[in-house]
Amino acid sequence: MSDQSRPPRSAAGQRQAKPYRRPKKDPVRLLAFEALRAVDERDAYANLVLPPLLRKARQTAGFEARDAALATELVYGTLRRQGTYDVVIKACIDRPLREVDPPVLDVLSLGAHQLLGTRIPTHAAVSASVELARVVLGDGRAKFVNAVLRKIAAHDLDGWLERVAPPYEEDAEEHLAVYHSHPRWVVSALWDALGGGRAGIEDLLEADNERPEVTLVARPGRSTPDELVEALGEDSALPGRWSPYAVRMAEGGEPGALEAVRDGRAGVQDEGSQLVAMALAAAPVEGRDERWLDGCAGPGGKAALLGALAAERGALLLASEKQPHRARLVERALAGNPGPYQVIAADGTRPPWRPGSFDRVLMDVPCSGLGALRRRPEARWRRRPEDLEGFAPLQRALLREALSAVRVGGVVGYATCSPHLAETRVVVDDVLRGRGAGASPVDAELIDARPYMAGVPALGDGPDVQLWPHLHGTDAMYLALIRRTG
Repeated sequence: MSDQSRPPRSAAGQRQAKPYRRPKKDPVRLLAFEALRAVDERDAYANLVLPPLLRKARQTAGFEARDAALATELVYGTLRRQGTYDVVIKACIDRPLREVDPPVLDVLSLGAHQLLGTRIPTHAAVSASVELARVVLGDGRAKFVNAVLRKIAAHDLDGWLERVAPPYEEDAEEHLAVYHSHPRWVVSALWDALGGGRAGIEDLLEADNERPEVTLVARPGRSTPDELVEALGEDSALPGRWSPYAVRMAEGGEPGALEAVRDGRAGVQDEGSQLVAMALAAAPVEGRDERWLDGCAGPGGKAALLGALAAERGALLLASEKQPHRARLVERALAGNPGPYQVIAADGTRPPWRPGSFDRVLMDVPCSGLGALRRRPEARWRRRPEDLEGFAPLQRALLREALSAVRVGGVVGYATCSPHLAETRVVVDDVLRGRGAGASPVDAELIDARPYMAGVPALGDGPDVQLWPHLHGTDAMYLALIRRTG
């Protein structure tokens, strides 16, 4: 190296330290980091945290649509693959993962996703992550981030999985948990609910890690799928797979930009939820069909579709929601409904209505949410097996009250966005058979729900229905239809 290329020396002959360089703020990665911190610190959901952050960023000059797309991918991709990345990071550090400060772990996870889960070049992924660390963590911890990410960059994702995941033949559940980034207990629960061999569970776990489509519902009597397609443009819209009211947004986009969505004539709603409401509305009842109940109506998506379907028959919908702020969301969703409706804030386990008041009742109960892991990937890391024990008494109480609320000859739809057997078939069976302290059998019978999801394949042996992301492209919604007989 020539003398001219050497760093200058001080009068004492020592090399002068390089001048301090202020770290560059990357708005995309900084936004992604802020979203991950909100998810971790406040137990927030990314689908609620990210949109306002993106709206604020779009007001800044230079923040473009592609920046928003990258920020969204970084947040959701990191959350979906968090379990895999944690195992990889653990293999690259000399301390237990729990001893790494959460903000440092978030930066490492963002970096790991760029290295292992995107096409971002290695040098760019490392340098951008180190710059982020300098901004949010300081220079000292940025050096640690740099060292760890350089170790991670030594292998691609497949290479790391071969190193950190146990062989399938030795521990199938742990192998799947690491490969597909799900907690082991969730893998076990989903496998039990799904049945079958390795191929089915791997397809399901892979589907959980895919980016879900945005699906719209055109509420009957208020909007049509054709209107939504026209507003989106034919190149940006796809018909629903199963629901005649569904339109899929082919390239993502902002649903709130559509006039029909802003006016409440249409909404964002997974096809699984649409199918549940449609099946309850289609099941035959004996005698009158004038009063419908949505007993757990918040935030209002199913209530809005039920209200529109009820209006076509001149029936009234009572939408009940325990939490007042969620009841206000239901009011907003039902505003402008073409038929009669009423929204109340009430506890479905201690209802204000008289027994036998309704012809149809939907009880979409609070649950673990394991059926919507595509949309809320952070839920898989928050939930614990013991959480199901907390939901169980409430789910049974709500179903018992639903069966009390419906008249003889009327129909109850028990629904949940979870495929876990402890939240689905076990609840229905226990309530109908009167299992549990102080419980008694109910005069009711299961109806085969499959005919009321016409055209939907792979619905199993019945009489209840379990939808699946990998088989139906929907959330893993469960539905049991029950007719009151006495």
